[in-house]
Amino acid sequence: MVHVLFISFFLMIFMGVPIAACLGLASLLAVGTSGMNINLIFSAEAMFSGISSYQLMAIPFFILCGNLMGDGGLSKRLVSFINLFFSRFKGGLAFVTIASSMFFAAISGSSPATTAAIGSIMVPEMEKSGYNKKFAAATAAAGGTVGQVIPPSIGMVTYCVLAEISIGKMFVAGIGPGILMGALMMLYAMYYAIKNNVPIVKQKITFKSVFTTFMGSIWALIMPAIILGGIYSGTFTPTEAGAIASIYGLICGKYVYKSLDWKKVPSILVNTAVASSVIMLILGSVKTFSFVLTRGHIPEMIATGLLTITDNKYMLLLLFNIVVLFAGMFLNAVSAIALLTPIMLPIMTSVGVNPYLLGIILIVNLGIGMITPPVGNCLYVACNLGNIKFEELAKACFPYVIVLSIGLMMITFFEFISLGLVRLMG
Repeated sequence: MVHVLFISFFLMIFMGVPIAACLGLASLLAVGTSGMNINLIFSAEAMFSGISSYQLMAIPFFILCGNLMGDGGLSKRLVSFINLFFSRFKGGLAFVTIASSMFFAAISGSSPATTAAIGSIMVPEMEKSGYNKKFAAATAAAGGTVGQVIPPSIGMVTYCVLAEISIGKMFVAGIGPGILMGALMMLYAMYYAIKNNVPIVKQKITFKSVFTTFMGSIWALIMPAIILGGIYSGTFTPTEAGAIASIYGLICGKYVYKSLDWKKVPSILVNTAVASSVIMLILGSVKTFSFVLTRGHIPEMIATGLLTITDNKYMLLLLFNIVVLFAGMFLNAVSAIALLTPIMLPIMTSVGVNPYLLGIILIVNLGIGMITPPVGNCLYVACNLGNIKFEELAKACFPYVIVLSIGLMMITFFEFISLGLVRLMG
């Protein structure tokens, strides 16, 4: 049963079969060849139970919010405001790209959406100001990785539903790691700018210009405060926060900034529905996959195998990082979370790993996976923005992969980076 499940799963993966179909079909093949007396109706029942959680409604709402924000012109206002603070420094426009990505991530919850929204503005601007085009596109792609980590995050919602833990606490745990990732990327951008003598873009800053820019971007700036403040204060749930954020984004785009055309709304809704449906199909299929794993005692077998190697928590975390980094090279974030959480969570918690820390490590790993080939979603987005070959951009992103991997090790072995705020807030 175990052999059939995993061999068929990976065989279909390499054949290019969609991940949801891989999970579901591999489960059915394993059940059919195992001789277990199970009615195949269980598959439909398991898929329905996998997507029937109220908390999962947050995912389409946050996707819709990000789409409305991108098409509603809020990303341009964010970039304009953040540019006032960083443009005067060496590598300032790279700083603006990374900081804007961090801020937009607190709105969209999606790495590719963050890369697309900020990169479409900053890549041409950086190239025009004397930056190497490959470096500019790589910075936009790397900046998008924080979309997985800074709350609200679609990956975090997925993990919390599967792990049955609080989404609000998980969001708090993502703040420190997200800031750390941004700071490390800025350090590399500064090093690159100094080494390559990138010119400083001089901008005359006056009180009037600061005030005008601030007032023009204030509606975008308070958006994360509304979402996260409402969740942390207990005013509304993450699902309700997503709905409120979507309505807020629609009002701002249409009536405040007046850059959202009603004609765009149907296509925005369709794109949101398609993206949400893909995620829901994966989560439904993984419920069937998890059922087969449990009936076959596969998590226990894997746990026994790992614990015979070592029962040291930190060695197991290191092995976990290696596994997830490798998985992130071939699977998108939601697929990897859905596949690995049911298997690894019981093992890691049995040796004392906090489930929130494990979730952050998983999410950060998969954020790095967004800029590693062959399945680096942010790489593909940035390639289109900069009209660059995939291989060239992957090479340009490699220093960012190294920097972010250093950050990953810090997050893994210094728990206070992610858990400090959670414990402080009780």
